[in-house]
Amino acid sequence: MNNLHFTRWSDQLRESGHEVYWFDILDQGYSPALSWMTQVTGWKKGFLKKRGRTFVKKRFPKFFSFLSSKLDISVETAFEKALLEIQPDVVHSFALYISCTPIFKVMKKHENVKWMYSSWGSDLYYYQNIPEYLNDIQKVLPRVDYLITDCLRDHKIAIKHGFKGDFLGAFPGGGGFKLTAIQKYIKPVAERKVILIKGNQNRSGRALPVLEAIVSISKLLIDYKIIVFGATNPEVRAFQNQKELDITVNGILSHDQILKLMSSSLIYIGNSNSDGMPNTMLEAICSGAFPIQSNPGNATAEVLTHQSNGLLIEDCEDMEEIKQNITFTIQNLDMIQKAFEYNQLYAQEHLSRTIVTKKVLLMYQSTEPNYATN
Repeated sequence: MNNLHFTRWSDQLRESGHEVYWFDILDQGYSPALSWMTQVTGWKKGFLKKRGRTFVKKRFPKFFSFLSSKLDISVETAFEKALLEIQPDVVHSFALYISCTPIFKVMKKHENVKWMYSSWGSDLYYYQNIPEYLNDIQKVLPRVDYLITDCLRDHKIAIKHGFKGDFLGAFPGGGGFKLTAIQKYIKPVAERKVILIKGNQNRSGRALPVLEAIVSISKLLIDYKIIVFGATNPEVRAFQNQKELDITVNGILSHDQILKLMSSSLIYIGNSNSDGMPNTMLEAICSGAFPIQSNPGNATAEVLTHQSNGLLIEDCEDMEEIKQNITFTIQNLDMIQKAFEYNQLYAQEHLSRTIVTKKVLLMYQSTEPNYATN
């Protein structure tokens, strides 16, 4: 699956000496960002390969589905062909329902091929509560040889649902962070007057209770600018019209724009009903913003100690709890300064791209057949 997390993670293997192949499981097409690896893409289309597919799909959807089911190449067929041609030492799948379930039968058939699975975000925590996904989880995990997660919580969940292989560790979903690039933006705590809010309101995102809490203490926040990013929900965007606050509601921003905002923000607030270790929160830590973050399944508590280097939201729907957390933070600026110093050191020791990449490469090396005798 070609997304930002996958690109960042896989880039750790660039120039590592490993021969890396990407099987484009969604057949999204050639990716210039992944040009350094061998790409197996363009495998799906069995008819109208160059033009006309979109037209037929829109105008004649039932006919298109019929043709697709009869003429297009299945994931299983294409993946098995690639597997037999490449003969990999290990297959690494990212996200269970996208990259594991579709190739399960092939991996079950080829039991001798080692299988590594990276659990991201809500992959196990959320989807274990949906019966059809739980069936896939309990089917796939016993076949998996190696597990990587972004939080320790998900290792326990995996064991609960049948994983019996080797746990290789918990790492940030996209690998470490380029701290040198972030450092050039960082402002001292005393110069920060922004409260930054992640604006997702969707299946998992819960920005509305945060914004409602902010409005309820608007007098306390008169000296602060409220900035929301990633807001696509109309209810969230409507907060732009609030007269009690100095508030700016943004839609989707570039990664660099977000890092600049974080590096000048006093507080960062992220709130959701399901996640792994939130990458955006980790970036806030690297950028020096004081994090207030939801804690589904106690994953966030693996990094944040409440009222020390951050604050935990235990009930993402509870506006009152969120209001109390924001109020406590604003009234304890000494805590913010101490958290800034602690989190900057934590980032250097645990979140640096250089350090995480070294650990990741050692992790891959540990799966090599002769590793124990090297």
